[in-house]
Amino acid sequence: MNRRQAMARMAAAPAIMNAAHAQGRRRNVIFILSDDHRYDAMGFLKAQPFLETPAMDRMAREGIHFRNAFVTTALCSPSRASVLTGCYAHKHKIVDNNTAIPRGTVFFPSYMQQAGYKTAFIGKWHMGGEADDPQPGFDHWISFRGQGTYMPSKSGLNINGKRVPQKGYITDELTDYALEWLDGIGKDQPYFLYLSHKAVHAEFEPAPRHKGRYANAKFNYPPTMAAQGEMAQGRPMWVQNQRNSWHGVEFPYHSELDIEQYYKRYAETLLGVDESIGRVLGALERRGQLDSTLVIYMGDNGFAFGEHGLIDKRTAYEESMRVPLLARCPELFRGGQTVKEVVAGLDIMPTCLEAAGVASPGGIDGRSWLPLTRGDNSGWRKELLYEYYWERNFPQTPTIFALRGDRYKFIRPHGIWDIEELYDLQEDPLESRNLIFKPELQALAEQMRRRLFQILEETGGMSMPLYPDRGGSQNRRSPNRSKAADFPAELKTLPPAPPAAAVR
Repeated sequence: MNRRQAMARMAAAPAIMNAAHAQGRRRNVIFILSDDHRYDAMGFLKAQPFLETPAMDRMAREGIHFRNAFVTTALCSPSRASVLTGCYAHKHKIVDNNTAIPRGTVFFPSYMQQAGYKTAFIGKWHMGGEADDPQPGFDHWISFRGQGTYMPSKSGLNINGKRVPQKGYITDELTDYALEWLDGIGKDQPYFLYLSHKAVHAEFEPAPRHKGRYANAKFNYPPTMAAQGEMAQGRPMWVQNQRNSWHGVEFPYHSELDIEQYYKRYAETLLGVDESIGRVLGALERRGQLDSTLVIYMGDNGFAFGEHGLIDKRTAYEESMRVPLLARCPELFRGGQTVKEVVAGLDIMPTCLEAAGVASPGGIDGRSWLPLTRGDNSGWRKELLYEYYWERNFPQTPTIFALRGDRYKFIRPHGIWDIEELYDLQEDPLESRNLIFKPELQALAEQMRRRLFQILEETGGMSMPLYPDRGGSQNRRSPNRSKAADFPAELKTLPPAPPAAAVR
């Protein structure tokens, strides 16, 4: 154990509960995280008719589907840091994919270690740039540099500080390592396993056995992909301009990328993740721990495939910030439920700690959603703060703050001359009609604007983290695609007429 790990364990000690969990035992917990998996890309939701996710469908059928699950920053590193700390990005300070982990950061598995749990991290870490060194809170560590690669590369894997070659397709290999570690844990030893997949991050690469599975499938393009008209009412200038950019449908990755083929590769790559979930459930069944173990599956952020004329994530639209979240543990809650309350990546930490009989530390922004699984939503949040901080690497998306409520969403771009957004998610779930200029909704918009800043003030978010530039910038437009957007009519006005000359 190094000095940083020892300090993390000492910091965790005050949070340990002496009593066992209220359900009578300390639960084993397995948390499976995928990359860029959007909320509706699961077979049982039928977002595209050809999608197949039998293991995820099983988890929804035998467990709980959280239909309104979100991340508070739709970007890999900030989202993952929020999962591990229970805090907003402005608090944990890991606001982009290059920022180093601040000194003194404690990840929640450290608290579980203090409670006698064996812990393992296996997969994509992606915090602090390219680092893959073992981190405090984990007894067993397997990771890779940066985004990693789907097929073996010279970088290989870092296993407990030792460089080891990657042998095969990454999703399968990470699952192999996870099950190998699980097999070495005694039946009476409580454990926490964090299986963090590279998939389904771009560039999507399916396992060889899945390539071409959906080649002839029918793909339904999103109606909000339209550049104008009924499905693009009140669209901000920055969104219109992003169409012709690295993250837009007209110039995606500065190429001639086909959105339909892109999505199909995504869906084929997702098949490996679904099979991984099935293998984990099978291993638990063989251990006799299937119904007693809390298994959680989640995506680290969403991904757009043409919605609003965009690809990728970062924005506050549903396709970007909304994620799949499934949980299964028949001994804790009945299966076949759908939870409608707004939950977030912030809530994973306190949920896992509660399942382990460990008190959450003070000062975090999340809360355990286990009461929701028992039908208790008393005092639950009615809205969620979203934040994204501008990156020079991808300058087409501005700093964004948003408030996502049960029915309405308010979006505020920061630092640019543009308009805000207000959507009625009940009447307009596709976010195709920006209502920000509706006279009858001005009071609501102002109320949500004030509440957004209230949350920022309460959580220490009134100062934006700023770091030196790192890496290149995807800052190009095609001269053969759409031109810059014009200002909306609501912002245009003629100057007042000069006063009439005095009569002499």
